[in-house]
Amino acid sequence: MKHPSALQCTFSLQWAEGLKDCSLKAALSGSRIKACLKEALAVAECEGPGEINVRIVDASEALALNRTYRHKAYATNVLTFAYQSEPELMADLVLCAPVLEAEAMELNRPLKDHFAHLLVHGCLHALGFDHEEDEWMALEMEALEVMALDNLKVPNPYQA
Repeated sequence: MKHPSALQCTFSLQWAEGLKDCSLKAALSGSRIKACLKEALAVAECEGPGEINVRIVDASEALALNRTYRHKAYATNVLTFAYQSEPELMADLVLCAPVLEAEAMELNRPLKDHFAHLLVHGCLHALGFDHEEDEWMALEMEALEVMALDNLKVPNPYQA
């Protein structure tokens, strides 16, 4: 699978207007987000140029996007919009701050670790990994997530 390398990929970050004082914003930096995406690309052994845009949204925007594009009536934690993977990766990752915050609390995980997991997860989706339709790919995706998170010093989210 030939895809963009972490070294040749550019990243951008947007925060939805209503999230200026979000606790997630205080817990994360642009450099941490970039490190998570680079690590996901590296463990997937990607090559070539690319661009990944990350947008952090509120629940209403996540609900609208999930309803429009997945026909699901709830705000989800991460949505991946992969526009192309060859000759270069172009993707948007949309993460819902309130959902991530609630999940981290429910799972008793640090918010920054849960956010790192979902960034890596979304990035792997952008590379074509699908855990819903293919059981073997789901196992491969999970292994890559764990490897990337370990490299980022984030505990395995799949261990009880």
